[in-house]
Amino acid sequence: MSATAVHSLWTTAAEPISKIDAPKIEYGQLAPTLIIVGAAIVGILVEAFVPRKSRYYVQMFVSVVAIAAAFAAVVALAADGYGTTKAHIAAMGAIAVDGPALFLQGTILLAALVGLFTFAERRLDPVVHGNRVDSFAAQAASVPGSESEKAAVRAGFTTTEVFPLLLFAVAGMLIFPAANDLLTLFVALEVFSLPLYLLCALARRKRLMSQEAAVKYFLLGAFASAFTLFGIALLYGYAGSMSYATIAQVVDGTVQDVNPALAGTMGNDALLLVGAALLVMGLLFKVGAVPFHMWTPDVYQGAPTPVTGFMAAATKVAAFGALLRVLYVVLPGLRWDWRPVMWAVAIITMLGGAIVAITQTDIKRLLAYSSIAHAGFILAGVIATTPDGVSSVLFYLAAYSFVTIGAFAVVTLVRDAGGEATHLSKWAGLGRRSPLVAAVFAVFLLAFAGIPLTSGFAGKFAVFKAAAEGGAAPLVVVGVISSAIAAFFYIRVIVLMFFSEPRPEGPTVAVPSPLTMTAIGVGVAVTLVLGVAPQYFLDLAGQAGVFVR
Repeated sequence: MSATAVHSLWTTAAEPISKIDAPKIEYGQLAPTLIIVGAAIVGILVEAFVPRKSRYYVQMFVSVVAIAAAFAAVVALAADGYGTTKAHIAAMGAIAVDGPALFLQGTILLAALVGLFTFAERRLDPVVHGNRVDSFAAQAASVPGSESEKAAVRAGFTTTEVFPLLLFAVAGMLIFPAANDLLTLFVALEVFSLPLYLLCALARRKRLMSQEAAVKYFLLGAFASAFTLFGIALLYGYAGSMSYATIAQVVDGTVQDVNPALAGTMGNDALLLVGAALLVMGLLFKVGAVPFHMWTPDVYQGAPTPVTGFMAAATKVAAFGALLRVLYVVLPGLRWDWRPVMWAVAIITMLGGAIVAITQTDIKRLLAYSSIAHAGFILAGVIATTPDGVSSVLFYLAAYSFVTIGAFAVVTLVRDAGGEATHLSKWAGLGRRSPLVAAVFAVFLLAFAGIPLTSGFAGKFAVFKAAAEGGAAPLVVVGVISSAIAAFFYIRVIVLMFFSEPRPEGPTVAVPSPLTMTAIGVGVAVTLVLGVAPQYFLDLAGQAGVFVR
């Protein structure tokens, strides 16, 4: 090919673009996310410029103010009608501002605020060299057991970087369920995953176990991200677009302008089915559904307990929000293909989580398998494919997140010489040593079991009712059987705490600062309010249950 021919090709290809339009961004409607990102960047600057003595207080202040302001912004948007009548697609088609997005963002922010209080707790560990310490490593970069670590502990260092990391994770979680194109979805996934990988490795005690948990989470998370990205590439190849609405139209066959390239790929169902399967697989990994759950028990056990509580609550909310939007907005035309698969996943998740939990001897691993079983229950609501299904899932996520953070906050209080006493045998007789802590933990366990007058019962009832009305009655039967199996090991822990003799060398219960007390108190309050009077919140979730397309 001659040089002139190449040159002429080059110029004709470049001609049609006369000017690039500036993007039109609705800053007001993206305010919750922008506030959190701004505060996270401020947090990094605080680490760089504020003296070490003052960093903890400055970071706490910045984080609490930012999360409260972002929540106020979500409430303002909802009050302004963006959850119902004004729901639309913002940021050039990248972000949906609608009921489910605002409801989930509000839930994530409240969970983050309660989680933040457990991060900031500094009264549980004994004072080290005259300094109060928290759950995080004195110096994350130093090798466990090395001289540099001992020097950092003696100097009273603390890792205050956990606050901006938490905020970055929250920022990704806010965008994840609201993303309206596949690229935004993937960027949000990475933005909230990377800080969580880091936070998992920062435990002050049992550092090797913590770092092992972080490596497992990182490697498996990288695999899941790769699957997701491959799925996105195949869907893009199939539909010629990243936008949810366009892909949905191509799947339904209602797309308007079909060019020859699109006509060539539209008929290729293999691209669509494999792409959708890989994308959903990545989301099921984040949710912790069987068979993509292998990381959950190890990571929950190894990560610092405040991180485990935050991650267990907020990641589930964000990931289920994204899963709902993908299945209900992008792939409703594939319902006959994905429903049977999700049936199978939900059944093995409910039964697998409940049965394996019976064999656990560590309280954090037990809660991990319990969270896997709960993922199965929530999937029953996802399978309903009705507006009630969406609102029941939203309600369940809101109820579940506070119970989870509260339960892990209680776990941080039970301690022996080596730090947290997480082995179940150590919890024997706790009800006699410290009746209040045991009673609070019993309330959370009963909520997990779905006993009436707790939020767990209201959530399970809503999800199972939606599933039954959506034609998934056999799934509800499996769900009830799984709940009965799960109730066994929750009740077993309660019996262990109240009806066993306390051991003389057993653990003590640390007296926390008002921060952890607030986290646990909020958990109990939400559990009882949503259990006794759930109607207002069910209505709220019902109003928020319609996705904008």
